[in-house]
Amino acid sequence: MDFTTEASKAYRVYDIEAGQVVISRDVNFDESTFGLSPPTTDEDTDDLDFDSLGLDDEALGRAQYKQTGKCKSRPNDEEVPAPPAHTVRQRFGLEESSAPNNHMAHQEEEEETKNANASTPPVFWRASANAIETAVDLSEPSTFEAAVSGPDQVHWREAICAELESIRLREVFRAAKLPKGHRAIGTKWVFKIKRKADGSSDIYKARLVAKVFKQQYGIDYTETFSPVVKYVTLRMVIAVAKYFGWTIDQLDVVTAFLYGVMKEQVFCVIPEGVELEGIINCLELVKAIYGLNQASRVWNETFDEFVCATGFQASSLDPCLYTKLVEGQCVLLLVYVDDVLITGSSCELIARTKTDLKTRFEMTDSGKCAFVLGIELLDGADGSVTLCQRRYVDDILKRFGMDDCKAVARPVDMSSRLVSSDAATKVNASFREAVGALMHLTTATRPDIAFAVGYVSRFMENPQEEHWIAVKRIFRYLQGTKMHGICYKPTSKIDFRGYSDADWAGDLADRKSTSGYVFMLLGAPVSWGSKKQPSVSLSTSEAEYIALSLAIQEGEWIHRLHCEIMMSANEDGPELMIHEDNQSCIKMTKNPVNHGRAKRIEKKCHHIRDEVKRGKVKLKYCETAMVLADITTKGLHMPRHKKMTATLGICACSH
Repeated sequence: MDFTTEASKAYRVYDIEAGQVVISRDVNFDESTFGLSPPTTDEDTDDLDFDSLGLDDEALGRAQYKQTGKCKSRPNDEEVPAPPAHTVRQRFGLEESSAPNNHMAHQEEEEETKNANASTPPVFWRASANAIETAVDLSEPSTFEAAVSGPDQVHWREAICAELESIRLREVFRAAKLPKGHRAIGTKWVFKIKRKADGSSDIYKARLVAKVFKQQYGIDYTETFSPVVKYVTLRMVIAVAKYFGWTIDQLDVVTAFLYGVMKEQVFCVIPEGVELEGIINCLELVKAIYGLNQASRVWNETFDEFVCATGFQASSLDPCLYTKLVEGQCVLLLVYVDDVLITGSSCELIARTKTDLKTRFEMTDSGKCAFVLGIELLDGADGSVTLCQRRYVDDILKRFGMDDCKAVARPVDMSSRLVSSDAATKVNASFREAVGALMHLTTATRPDIAFAVGYVSRFMENPQEEHWIAVKRIFRYLQGTKMHGICYKPTSKIDFRGYSDADWAGDLADRKSTSGYVFMLLGAPVSWGSKKQPSVSLSTSEAEYIALSLAIQEGEWIHRLHCEIMMSANEDGPELMIHEDNQSCIKMTKNPVNHGRAKRIEKKCHHIRDEVKRGKVKLKYCETAMVLADITTKGLHMPRHKKMTATLGICACSH
């Protein structure tokens, strides 16, 4: 194949069967085969007895685990001798002393050389010069060889053995000969230390993962989306459980992805540390392994199928919330990949549910939930529960070189107005990384920085020095409030209410407004948002009307979710009440006349009138000083900011 001439955009393709050259612009490249390669024959696949991989001490078969990832083959007629009956621990050297590791010393010399030749970063970015160094846990090896020969090799070899044993028990692979036209994907060992809430080492984990960049869409996988429980649902269930006095237990599915049954025919190369003797040159995946594009989806389908068969019903509002009613008692399940939270009104029903789950999946029962998805659940002396991410705050402060910064009382500098300028000093791409880390924090537990983070995120495309200074101010605010979190307190009555607000023409660059909303339950927010409006508003009424439309969209979904959870507990949910501080906006929702101020409002926002007319939403006037959504639309002065955070239920945890 070649180009015809410089003036032509077509290809010259040699047709082997016809024996002639064809000129065409419509050419598809088949990377799986090569026209001049000798033909191969299709090979059948055989079931792989995983005892042959050396995981069963009594039946070793033809495979041995070694510290190398090479595959040696034998002729078909040659008899394979049975290997000695070593144990898995002996094969990985767990009972033998290891030689001293000279690799680490050589690595340190290379790092010193790199640091000596490194250029000095700009003054304004010098605080984050160690961002990459602190982003990676240096105690976690990056390769198989480093794991089995490093200082923690005993722990990592134990983890490798545990992973391979799980693969054998789940019957994930079967031996195969790669058929014609197929391509085997690569595999890689990934090592991770799972830490406790205080940062200390807890579990050494080794995972055999697939190199997904070699997967082809439509051949190796099709659908990949897999739902996870929403943070709003998590906070809602925690608040409702606190109201009823329910306990929340936590379960962790061991090697969850290995339970997902593959629908596509996928082959992978033999992993490092495994040596198969014979004509086997690859493995066929019967079940999913970590890293596959469809692994999370097939696991979710497997779990969903099982729990629904045991009487649970998935919520139509959040597919990762499951409810079950038995003789007036209820039990709820929340699923985030392999983390399962279980709560309900009956301890007996919860225990029975745990037993059912453990009969199908290997699970670790952690008892009462104290740490989930990076969030600590801290019980107070007054019966309250606080959701806090203090360790995550410490991590990102250290990650961006702000762990020794001086604290400030507000996340936004009221005297600073951010704009973009072509003449301003540019900053590097780590700005986006910092904003992304802050977004995770504000999404989970910190509505008090929602506007500040949303404000700096508007400059992700072209970040400049003043924008980085604004990000550093948020870090400085977190330095003084790292112990703060959302505090849900038990009350005698469920109090569910929402607030909507807008900052009219607050963006100096394009004069667009900012919408904000907050929904409260048990004295603390369960949902909040801060979003720049898509168009310029000509009046405060128009800006407030658009913001109210956004709040009602979120509020209706939350209200239905809340009522669904309350109905499972045989109680009625409260009505949806939203507080608004603009009288003109409230009147526009009730008056069908096309008022002059509503001429420019898009039709999609007028769903408010229909919801109010049907009585699904009630609007109530509230003084500006009492609108809690004000903190999500603009920066506030220090006295008002402190008062607003206290009213929102954001306070320092007692532990």
